[in-house]
Amino acid sequence: MNTKQFEVIKNGKGFIAALDQSGGSTPKTLKLYGVNEDAYSNEDEMYDLIHEMRTRVMTAPSFTSDHVIGAILFEQTMDRQVEGKYTSDYLWDEKGVVPFLKIDKGLADEQNGVQLMKPNANLGELLKRAVERNVFGTKMRSLIKEANPEGIKQVADQQFEVAKEIIAAGLVPIIEPEVDIHSADKERIESLLNDEILSHLDKLDENEHVMLKLTIPTLTNFYKELIDHPKVVRVVALSGGYSREEANQKLAENTGLVASFSRALSEGLNADQSEEQFNTSLEKAIKEIYEASIT
Repeated sequence: MNTKQFEVIKNGKGFIAALDQSGGSTPKTLKLYGVNEDAYSNEDEMYDLIHEMRTRVMTAPSFTSDHVIGAILFEQTMDRQVEGKYTSDYLWDEKGVVPFLKIDKGLADEQNGVQLMKPNANLGELLKRAVERNVFGTKMRSLIKEANPEGIKQVADQQFEVAKEIIAAGLVPIIEPEVDIHSADKERIESLLNDEILSHLDKLDENEHVMLKLTIPTLTNFYKELIDHPKVVRVVALSGGYSREEANQKLAENTGLVASFSRALSEGLNADQSEEQFNTSLEKAIKEIYEASIT
């Protein structure tokens, strides 16, 4: 583990940019960016276009460690280069931004009100490559839709089981059990999830640390115990479908919770913008998310 990067993530002022849209979400991301599906004819061309978008974000003047402390990458992005360097090396060497890698393979079908992560038979090989690419940590997402205690326990059990393997590989896992913001039982789900996470955290060994990526809670500062837990490096929040304005407003109400936004970060960016227009729009987004993250 890179101790300097650990210090940046644990104590740095700023937020984590989520640039990890996968094959399933990339077409929607590109469409919001002004690139329709008729602009590419196969998956390779699609990934070329999303890498161009991500490169434009990462190389922008405002995308630095002054406001952004980390960035989550898709596997394809990790294996590509930015300005002649592998993406993770570019982020750290040129921008001072700590690189993470999305390692899950998507969501399984819903059972017990939740969607667990799909099996990942090649996880060991992926973690090995991540270490070789100088990645600091990983991220993996599950989804909770109902206040089903059995389902929520399954989510936590799976997340922490995989987290142990990630820690053993020398990486810091971001555990992301997303709560559906449209759930009628959102507050109850968060209570059950909080208890399950605390139970698992208390069982970690002294040298085992994790991060958490959580939906912004219904009750202000509800996750304070998780934020203060000695086994937790940092707790970050996903935008979860909220607009950037609404996500920032809710985030700012929660002390110690910082952003890890994807769609809310890229909101307003467009492929047809001039460099000046693009950079101005991105700078505005970065500053707004930063301010909400340091309250």
